Parts: sequence; C-alpha cells; structure tokens
Amino acid sequence: MSYYLVKIATTTLLIVAISEISRRSTLVGAILASVPLVSVLAILWIYIDTKDVERISTLASSVFWLVLPSLALFFVLPRMLKHGLNFYLSLGLSGAITVVCYFLMVSVLSHYGVKL
Repeated sequence: MSYYLVKIATTTLLIVAISEISRRSTLVGAILASVPLVSVLAILWIYIDTKDVERISTLASSVFWLVLPSLALFFVLPRMLKHGLNFYLSLGLSGAITVVCYFLMVSVLSHYGVKL
C-alpha cells in the first residue's frame, strides 16, 4: 500500500510543480510539460512492478503513435481562445476533437496492420 502512495505522491508532486512553475514562466512550464513525464513515469512504474521489457517496448511504441493525435489539442485550443471562445468551451471542444483524432489514428494504424 505504501508503494502506491509513493507512486501517487511522486506523480502528483510533478504535476503540481509544473503547474506552479507555469504560473511564473510559461516557457519553462511549457518545456517541462512537453517532456513526456507521464509516459516516463508509467514506463518506470511498469518496469519496477513487472520487469517486463516487452510490455514497456509495446507501451513506448503505442505512445509514439498516439502523441500525433494528441497534438490536435495544442493546435486547436489556442486558436479557439484567440477567437474569443469561452475557456471551458474551448477546452471541451479541443478535447473532443482530440478524442476524434485518436479514433482516426487508431483506425488508420489498424488499416495498415499496426496494432497498439
């Protein structure tokens, strides 16, 4: 149980730290947020838990392919905000568009025989 608390605390502290740093410097916050910390932490926790390098390899490959559709959020959100749309509406629509892009990417990859 304490191991899970360490995992939760470590992950939470990183997210809160990035959020606080972003308030002071959007550039530094963006650099830290763009580093795939969540993916690296997931890979680390899986390795510690299972030592299964094949699972880690599969996860890393899947993350690679799924980073591409996730970029839709970062493309659409600022454009909606610049056009004066409400923040929460912009975030929700950007998220919905990103979900659609994920489904499209998985469908395209499946068509070409790439299994995630």
